[in-house]
Amino acid sequence: MEKYQNIVVGFGKGGKTLAKALAAKGESVLVIEKSKRMYGGTCINIACIPSKSLITNGERGVAFPEAVERKEKLTGMLRAKNYHMISDEATGTVMDGTARFISNNQIEVTQDGNKTIVEGERIFINTGSEPIILPIKGLQESRYLLDSTQAMDQTALPETLVIIGAGYIGLEFASMFNHYGSKVVVLDSHPEFLYREDEDIAQMILDDLTNQGVEFHLGVSVDEISDQADFAEVSFTENGETKTVKASKVLAATGRKANTENLGLENTDVKLTDRGVIVVDEFLRTDAENIWAIGDVKGGLQFTYISLDDYRIIMDQLNGQSKRTLNNRPAVPYSVFITPPLSNVGLTEKEAKAQGVEYKLFKYMTSSVPKAQVLEDPKGMFKVLVDPKTDKILGASIYAEESQEVINLITLAMNGNLPYTLLRDQIYTHPTMSEALNDALK
Repeated sequence: MEKYQNIVVGFGKGGKTLAKALAAKGESVLVIEKSKRMYGGTCINIACIPSKSLITNGERGVAFPEAVERKEKLTGMLRAKNYHMISDEATGTVMDGTARFISNNQIEVTQDGNKTIVEGERIFINTGSEPIILPIKGLQESRYLLDSTQAMDQTALPETLVIIGAGYIGLEFASMFNHYGSKVVVLDSHPEFLYREDEDIAQMILDDLTNQGVEFHLGVSVDEISDQADFAEVSFTENGETKTVKASKVLAATGRKANTENLGLENTDVKLTDRGVIVVDEFLRTDAENIWAIGDVKGGLQFTYISLDDYRIIMDQLNGQSKRTLNNRPAVPYSVFITPPLSNVGLTEKEAKAQGVEYKLFKYMTSSVPKAQVLEDPKGMFKVLVDPKTDKILGASIYAEESQEVINLITLAMNGNLPYTLLRDQIYTHPTMSEALNDALK
């Protein structure tokens, strides 16, 4: 039985970065990954990078088959790079196979029917998340069903794509496939569109996507998926009336769940919530003193950069500092890559009102930004909330071209406890989207 100082289960962002750092220090590290297609983790293989590649090429007018080919070339290159990042280290090992815990320190790895037991002094669970397929009649069995991974592997463009779920993932795919020329129909059970966002921005996004050709049905129940010879018939109830739509493909975009099934965690002291999420403390430690959890598998925000910050928290402990924790994690931005992108950090106006937080609101239309006119996409708006007593930024919502870049600037100011006036009076290059802050914050 091989023994290692460190075992990382899953090749995700935080785990691979931790493995690289520990191996560089000369510690023995084993990374176990069940799929050769997942070297490097979800982000570079089946999520952020390939989806943004397809989205970008769709906006550029690239034909769908060529865009898929470009995406595959990109992910293949990154996959190989990540594999060698670990395997080329003198004390780093990558093992293909499915991991199952048999105790707090021992893991059974199965590959092609062969079983190997390995032992680790420290073990880091980094198995990520997987799509949730709702128990809709006929959905799981449908040969037209796609999850988010399969949607990006299609070589032929679906003529009609029905998306179940109008959350962030569903909207990114709706926008993307609409750009390529699919007829996109989105069905969602919630009556309010993007109910976590401010109503004015949510309505603007709904109007823009609708004008671009995406069809929405909100507040509906999806009743049944019935496979026909050349299409799936999707039945749903809207305002008490039963309706049907024919779909070349049906994409389930109804969230993701922690990938903890079949890990054998019942053989350890690791505790799970009733949703299958690994329970951790502020230092990402589980109830087993030698086991940590990193990334999506521990619940919370499902972003690759959160997994990377989890690595920082754990590495800080292993270096004897233990200053970084979940409790002192700074403001975290996020972006939804529709066209144009939606980006947020901190409080929305809706959240500030609900929490009784006093704020000063700055609101600015994207159409007034010169760079937006240069990009020929003036849709959207900037919203920034400021504490009227301290001038510190409470939060921002930006629905505009290149918002994914501008939001990082605002996040930096928030995490540096800088007054909004610094961004207002900053000298920016021109023409850029960030210079909109000169006028937006007046």
